[in-house]
Amino acid sequence: MLSRLAQIEKHYQELTQRLASPEIAGDIKQLRILAQERASVEGLVTKYREYKATERSLKETRAMLKGESDEEMSSLVKQEITTLEAKLERLTSELKLALLPKEASDEKSAIMEIRAGAGGDEAALFAADLFRMYSRYAQAKGWSVDIISGSESGIGGFKEIIFEVKGKGVFSRLKYERGVHRVQRVPITESSGRIHTSTATVAVLPEASEVEVSVKPEDLRVDIFHSGGAGGQNVNKVATAVRVTHLPTGIVAVCQDERSQLRNRTKAMVVLRARLLDREQRKQDEAITQDRRSQVGTGDRAEKVRTYNFPQERVSDHRIGLTLHNLSRIMEGDLDRLIDALTTDEQARLWGGRNDAKAGSQRG
Repeated sequence: MLSRLAQIEKHYQELTQRLASPEIAGDIKQLRILAQERASVEGLVTKYREYKATERSLKETRAMLKGESDEEMSSLVKQEITTLEAKLERLTSELKLALLPKEASDEKSAIMEIRAGAGGDEAALFAADLFRMYSRYAQAKGWSVDIISGSESGIGGFKEIIFEVKGKGVFSRLKYERGVHRVQRVPITESSGRIHTSTATVAVLPEASEVEVSVKPEDLRVDIFHSGGAGGQNVNKVATAVRVTHLPTGIVAVCQDERSQLRNRTKAMVVLRARLLDREQRKQDEAITQDRRSQVGTGDRAEKVRTYNFPQERVSDHRIGLTLHNLSRIMEGDLDRLIDALTTDEQARLWGGRNDAKAGSQRG
């Protein structure tokens, strides 16, 4: 790993020198290419240099301990060693992760689909809670959330909500969220105080560009209809909702969130292309992904990736055996610790050390 990082740092220095040369300054196209290549490794080089500096500090601090006779000073040096060792371990993990081959879709925005599963009205309320959680997480990351379509339940929940999360690297973080999410809590509709178990399903698709997915106009059927709503001013008087059906595959995308028919059609095409890309990727590599339906299963309570237990303020991710007792913060969008643990688990499996990472997650 370290030899590879040294090579990347050397290449980064070469790129920096080339960008500063007079002959490159006049070639705008070449300047842009070199600048993009340099920017793509700059974060990794910065972290590698931090790793080397921490390693040097640790070596120097350990040397100080050997010659230290004062007990109080020795205790301070030992504390510093412990801190530096933890930092070095963290940086090693982050560098290993950064060196892993990335999925082609990792840097893309994502289309997320949340649907109420088992549990009736409570499942719909939980679907709304999940949407709020992901919206808060996106806000904290500086991403934008754009609702494409939604079907509300009568008490403020969602039977289904589809939305786009826009930003760099969105899919690389949110792809771990797909699957069945289970909630255990006392519903607001439960007068006896009995805990109910309900589910919601989450699908996450990478956004596809027009270049990646070519859709022929003759392969589409476009239907226009009136948007649904809660009544009053929220119901469109003009038919603006759009349903697009891809005839060769039968894949359907609907958008009714906008008041403009054109914007609804544009959004529906975004979803359609994402679903078509997902379908094509599944056909090309069945070993690493399943069909879109198997991302989320049937929504039954037993098919769970994560459980949110409100009475115990507990969240458990069943894929990696990680349990955290900060449910309220997680529901407010504090998802990084969960997603980091899932990323680390994937890293460990790819590096052949899954068991060690899993044990570390459980200790955390």
